[in-house]
This record gives sequence, structure tokens and C-alpha cells, in this order.
Amino acid sequence: MSERSPGQEQGPEPDDKPGKGGRFVTLRRWLIAGILVWAPLAVTFWVVNALISFMDKSIVLLPAAYRPEALLGFELPGMGAFFAVVIVLLTGALVANILGRSLIHAWERLLNRIPLVRSIYSAVKQVVETFVSQDSRSFREVVLVEYPRRNAWSIAFVSGEPIGEVQDRTEEHLVTLFVPTAPNPTSGFVIMVPRSELIELHMTVEEGFRMVVSLGVVVPPRRDGNGRVLDTAPPEPYLGRTDSRDEG
Repeated sequence: MSERSPGQEQGPEPDDKPGKGGRFVTLRRWLIAGILVWAPLAVTFWVVNALISFMDKSIVLLPAAYRPEALLGFELPGMGAFFAVVIVLLTGALVANILGRSLIHAWERLLNRIPLVRSIYSAVKQVVETFVSQDSRSFREVVLVEYPRRNAWSIAFVSGEPIGEVQDRTEEHLVTLFVPTAPNPTSGFVIMVPRSELIELHMTVEEGFRMVVSLGVVVPPRRDGNGRVLDTAPPEPYLGRTDSRDEG
């Protein structure tokens, strides 16, 4: 029996064999690593499959005798998506000339005479033109805004600068912001805030949306005023990483 001095503390006996706790930590690490591999693949497949399935419905525009199942004897997945892209390209080529623009203007004048359709069509058209236009500044800037209360900051996207009555009735220069909700950035709130109360961020709009969708887990890299990335080292993945809390 070994003797110990009175002031020496007795440490734990060495354990050369991993116990149940060690095996559980290893299984948990494997489970998380597997989730990190399959979860992004599953979500990506689901989104792409939903888009292709939606676009495949455009195949009904073809006569029944010219559809793939009639010509080939079986359905061809993705053919509707290809047909939808062809329709969009042909429509763009049509409206690019004077005759096409005249037809579109005549069609819009007809739609503007229908009360409910007029409101929906004009609103959707303005939104699409705002996103597609290269000269538009909408959704080109990510900012921080104190919302929904003071000292609570939220990521927002500049959607425009209000003019007309909204700006005439306020003293400061206002900016219209879209504050998305997480994890679904397609819904959110539209607020108007003075430009002086905003903090401009250097992250891109895509990085801002990615941070919102990930509930703040995916943090964009730090950038300087010119947009150059300051954090050159990529984040360390969880695969094979050992946490000090899991040891022992």
C-alpha cells in the first residue's frame, strides 16, 4: 500500500478502458456528424424537387398528343421545367421588339379594367421589376435596426426610400426596411426608420438571408469597407472535432 503525504490530494484512479460515458460521447459525435451530412442534402433535394415539380405543371400547355408520355410512352421528369424555361425565353424575345411591347401594353390595359385583378397584377409587377432591375437599390443593402425595442438589434434589408406623403409628413429622411422572420425569411415586417438610426453592414444580401434562415448559427465572415473578406480561414467543421466537455 503506497503512502501519501498528509497534504497530497488523492487523484482519480487511471482508467485505461473507455466507459459507457465515452462510448455515448462517440455515438453522439457520429450522430451529429451524420446529421450534418444528410440534413443539407435532404433539404436541398426537397427544395429542388418542389421547384421542378411545380415547373413540370407547365407541360399541360402542350396539346395531349405532343406531351412526352404520348410521344415516348412514359413520363419524363423535368421536361416541364425545360418547357417552362423555353416559354420564358420566347416571351422575352417577343416583348423585346416593338410589336411585342404593343401587345403587352394592350394586355395590361385589359387587366387594369378588372378591379381585383388590377390591384394584384400591378403590385406583383412592381415587386418583380424592383428585384429584376439592375438600377434598383432595393434589397441591395443589409443593415442593423433597433427592433422590436431599444438595445435589441435585428437584421433588416433596405427595400426602398419612401417618397410622397410618407416623406412629406416626417422631418427626418426615412428608409423603408424589411425585417424578416426566422427561419422563414419570406414573411416579416415593413418598417420605416430614419437613416441616421441604422448601422450599415458589409455582408451581402445572400449572407444576411442565410444568417436569418439558420437562426443566427451561420455567421458571415467579417468584411472591410470594400467588401473584402477579413476572415480567410474557413470555420472548422464538427466532423472529427473533439470538445473538451466531451472528454472523459
